[in-house]
Amino acid sequence: MIAMCDGSVLWGQVQATWFLDVNHFARVTPWLHTPMRLLTEYGVVMFAGLLLLSWWLARRDGDLRRVGIALWAPIGALLALGLNQFVVAVVAEPRPYAAFPHVLVLVARNGDYSFPSDHAVLAGAVAAGVLLVHRRLGIVAAVLAGLMAFTRVYVGVHFPLDVVAGVVLGGSVAVASHVVMARPLTRLVHVLVRTPLRPLLTSAAPPAAGLR
Repeated sequence: MIAMCDGSVLWGQVQATWFLDVNHFARVTPWLHTPMRLLTEYGVVMFAGLLLLSWWLARRDGDLRRVGIALWAPIGALLALGLNQFVVAVVAEPRPYAAFPHVLVLVARNGDYSFPSDHAVLAGAVAAGVLLVHRRLGIVAAVLAGLMAFTRVYVGVHFPLDVVAGVVLGGSVAVASHVVMARPLTRLVHVLVRTPLRPLLTSAAPPAAGLR
């Protein structure tokens, strides 16, 4: 029987079993500690790079609709993170190391709540945004989002459901906000492309004055 210090852990026994299985895996794979720690702590930079690359690809292709999506993607991710703060406060699930004080933890501990994972929300939102801009790059982003989610459990700071819910929440907010903003963004980009901001929106040369 697994004893938990705090009964508010979602899915109690199931969550505990899954988490402790991953934590055991972390204990027997010390050679993975450094790469997992680096990925979980600095993966945000990697996802920022994916957003930048998706914008560059859309700009290079001259697809103004996709440029609009790429420019919205980071805003959608921030919206998802903002919404997540309310969910975290309402659910108030303790961190794994609060429920199990003797588990292996590979990064600094903090006193905030666990469900859903901010890192997973960001990863899911970015992956969805990039997928809407560029399919192949989006698949890469989705794989990396899954890896990021796993690292949060591996290093001992989240339960499995925390990261699954985070990825789903982030991706859902990103897609929903895109559906709402798609047309206004496309119209805005078509207006801005006629301004000095054109080089940020497309690499295509402006049309000749007589062809406008």
